[in-house]
Amino acid sequence: MEENLSDYLEPHYIQRSNWLRAAVLGANDGILSTASLAIGVAAASNLREPIVLATLAGLVAGALSMAAGEYVSVSSQTDVEKADILREEQELNDMPELELKRLAEIYESRGLKKETALIVAKEMTAYDALGTHLRDELGINEISQAKPIQAAFASGASFTVGGLLPFIVTLFLPLQQMEYYLYLFAIVFLALLGSLAAKTGGSSIKKAILRITFWGTVAMGLTAFVGYLFGVNLA
Repeated sequence: MEENLSDYLEPHYIQRSNWLRAAVLGANDGILSTASLAIGVAAASNLREPIVLATLAGLVAGALSMAAGEYVSVSSQTDVEKADILREEQELNDMPELELKRLAEIYESRGLKKETALIVAKEMTAYDALGTHLRDELGINEISQAKPIQAAFASGASFTVGGLLPFIVTLFLPLQQMEYYLYLFAIVFLALLGSLAAKTGGSSIKKAILRITFWGTVAMGLTAFVGYLFGVNLA
């Protein structure tokens, strides 16, 4: 039975970068923004209904905004990539010798001898001229290529999941000192998210937790301060 080398190779973490970035950003924003909003309203209200309503509204609006924003942002990147691909394709048709020389110079700058670089450039051009130039000249490949729908879905879905956590807190935990409950659970949720993202991405779990909990504390603290500062009583 013939064995394939790819069967023994684990996928690199960079292959998860597109969807992982969108998912972590969405979940983090879902937890942080809805918890901060709920804390701000809880600091100014003696009733549960305004807190729940504000949190739900923030959850729905935030999820739609994240999905739409991510789609527009990544679509803009896709448009730039498509323009570069068309331009590169045109250059390969109009000036193939110059493009071959440029490709050989790239390989030479990466450590190949001049003669070897030219041989490699010729063979790669014969195999897949456009794909080779996109990858080695422009840095566009399947891993880094923008995927708007995937990014939008990952952001919107993860924001919803993240936002549901503080929303559940507003529904079931005691109204007294609600802002403290929200802060405590949000920090726990953020720490779990940070450790999960770090483990999935192969980075330091400790650094991820410290970073995400620090900025979460700052954001929620400032929001609570605004609620107390204005002293609005929604009871």
